[in-house]
Amino acid sequence: MLVNIPTTLIAGSLGAGKTSVLRHWLANKPADERWAVLINEFGQIGLDAALLEGSGQGAQLAEVAGGCVCCVNGAPLTVTLSRLLRQAKPQRLFIETSGLGHPAALAAQLAAPPWQGVLALQPVCVVLDAERLQRNEPLSEQLEDCLASAAPLLINKSERLSTAERQAVQARFANAQLISHGQTPCPEVLSAAQAGNPLLPSAGAPLGEVWLDPSQPIVAIQQREEGWSIGWRWHPSQRFNLSALSDWLQGQRYLRAKGIVQTAEGAAACNLIPGQAIDWQPSPWRRDSRLELIFSQPQDAPALSQSLRQCCASQA
Repeated sequence: MLVNIPTTLIAGSLGAGKTSVLRHWLANKPADERWAVLINEFGQIGLDAALLEGSGQGAQLAEVAGGCVCCVNGAPLTVTLSRLLRQAKPQRLFIETSGLGHPAALAAQLAAPPWQGVLALQPVCVVLDAERLQRNEPLSEQLEDCLASAAPLLINKSERLSTAERQAVQARFANAQLISHGQTPCPEVLSAAQAGNPLLPSAGAPLGEVWLDPSQPIVAIQQREEGWSIGWRWHPSQRFNLSALSDWLQGQRYLRAKGIVQTAEGAAACNLIPGQAIDWQPSPWRRDSRLELIFSQPQDAPALSQSLRQCCASQA
């Protein structure tokens, strides 16, 4: 019987580094502890589980795509979380919320039936971007609601600031922990493991669609009050030209971009915010290629898809 599973929500704005922090925690997971991770994405293509592929053993992953789980029909959350808990029987649960989501509302949902007594909610972990704070960019109302009770409050990417700038950010959030792009584990999270059963293999969240034509991607578009997203998923036989794809991305005015694409040299992943240099990283993901962009306003989807097609080099 699943009772009082320690559950941590990870909140933060788009590009703050939630996935980087979670990836580091997974890599440092105690070997004898079972973890489960539920990822909530604003878009519908499903990328964060792919970006976390290979980050840690004994952690089972699942996704709820298509907007903040507290804003959409409750059925996807109930079904996906129930299945994840039954399969993983975790000793710890992490829920990475959408950067456009409402973590306080989600926490209220998870504290009520049917999760009451099953989940033991911990204080929300909020990840903030040090550079945005230094530029005095306002936080969303959703994040402001979490700050007073957040533990831990992680200020990410602080290594990019000067000593004086770091001190100014630290003074604004006296109890915050400054970290360097997710590289410092959180003691509250990486606590002593409970004695466990054999570890479960990690698993991504497959999309139900199939390719009728392997040369054509599956496209998922979503319009919500918080923004507009478009995602593409390509057959694994497709190969991308990273130089052409980088040039294409630099020409887009997105709020957020992330992807994993197959190339002749293997898979490469990126996780971007506006103005950030594109740094492709090797990835163990081999199931397909995925790219997702979030914009503040609707875009010309056919034109985006047509221009993006030029970046696909060949079939394997």
